[in-house]
Amino acid sequence: MADIYRKMAGYSGTPLARKLGLTKETRLLLFHAPAGYMDWLQPDGPPTACTTHSLPDVVHIFVEKKVELKKFLFHLQPVFDRNPKLVLWISWYKKAARMPTDITEDIIRELALPMGLVDTKVCAVNELWSGLKLVRRLANR
Repeated sequence: MADIYRKMAGYSGTPLARKLGLTKETRLLLFHAPAGYMDWLQPDGPPTACTTHSLPDVVHIFVEKKVELKKFLFHLQPVFDRNPKLVLWISWYKKAARMPTDITEDIIRELALPMGLVDTKVCAVNELWSGLKLVRRLANR
């Protein structure tokens, strides 16, 4: 069973929840998460689900198109204003997934850095998805 979770977490063998910094107490807000995402967080267990009306600790979005990412970032700005310590994970298809996408790590930075965000970590979410962790610059918190 541990091998299944290791495969879901990508290459390192570190459970995905640990890679993403999620605990059962973390208030997580998801957008467009693939089917089975909560299962990927095993064996640590899923965090607390969050709605758009409550204040999340972590937002994890899965995007395929640059235009979609622009919209998400625009709409997340008030959430960052309410919680300057918010952690944002943006996931996109890896090139090896051979899925249609115009998102890359560089595109994410191109859109996020001018908003006062800085990337602090990149990880394999699973065999299809990569993730980039972004937070507000310390000077902007």
